[in-house]
Amino acid sequence: MNTMEKNDARPREKAAIWTRFPVVFAAALFCCVLWGSASPAIKIAYQLFQIPATDTASRIVLAGSRFMLAGAMTVFFGSLLSRKTLIPGKGSWGKILALSSVQTVGQYYFFFMALANTSGVRGSVINASGNFIAILLAVYLFRLEKMTLRKLAGCIVGFLGILIILGGPKALAAGGAVTLAGEGAMLAAGLFYGLSGCMIKIFSKDENPVTLSGYQFFIGGAVLCAVGILMGGSLHFYSMGCVWNLLYMGFISAGAYTLWGILLKYNPVSRISILGFMNPVMGVLLSALFLREGNEAFSLTGLLALALVSAGIIIVNAPSQAGNQPGKRS
Repeated sequence: MNTMEKNDARPREKAAIWTRFPVVFAAALFCCVLWGSASPAIKIAYQLFQIPATDTASRIVLAGSRFMLAGAMTVFFGSLLSRKTLIPGKGSWGKILALSSVQTVGQYYFFFMALANTSGVRGSVINASGNFIAILLAVYLFRLEKMTLRKLAGCIVGFLGILIILGGPKALAAGGAVTLAGEGAMLAAGLFYGLSGCMIKIFSKDENPVTLSGYQFFIGGAVLCAVGILMGGSLHFYSMGCVWNLLYMGFISAGAYTLWGILLKYNPVSRISILGFMNPVMGVLLSALFLREGNEAFSLTGLLALALVSAGIIIVNAPSQAGNQPGKRS
């Protein structure tokens, strides 16, 4: 084998590693552990930074700080992988601003509000609603794909799981199961997640998705920080635990998104997206572990809701005979 053949073999060997199922599953599991740890990490941050549930302004500052870090990390990791500095083109800034207003400002304003007013277990299950909302928006609003019996069944199963964690129709009718600042805010976060997923699918046709996400994280984070500070919010670092917690929360988005992007690069989208069922599972398990919410997580209601939501994600992302491929998580 000559030198040129050896050089050509190295990229193929690297690609082959990322297509091996044990590697794919382990990497996807790691991503879902990171994403699933977001709820307990944020609730722990409220304790470390001593932010009460009534201090909305400081929660917004915390969210903004997290995503400014996440944006910087994402651009850094993406630049290392691309072996060049990721800089948006002149025509990309409008898309970045639009995406940041939805994915970071909109979604995480409600996400951080919700976690101050509901449990990590309920938040993790309800947050999965974004997977099913994304399908409905892609079909009926953006016309990106067609509704199939499989997707419809998956959405029904998933939303049934969310209905169960909310207490069922009787509890909802009584008005005690859902609060606007808690479960309602998490549903709103799911709506913004679904909307941003469709936007990324459209924008990624002409743009580097890592560049888009990195810069929109940073800009959206800066906007949240500015709004929170103007509202009178602030962050007080009472210990080194505050520093490590904030760095970790930034890494959750940057690390998971970068690794998930590598998996999508070397594998069919459906093969990777279907593994996203582990995300709510990890969220519930880690909330039980770190927030001591085991009674809720392992109750009959909690387990049934989690099983249905996870099953719904698997169903909607299962590859169809026509080869339709779902969008990826951001």
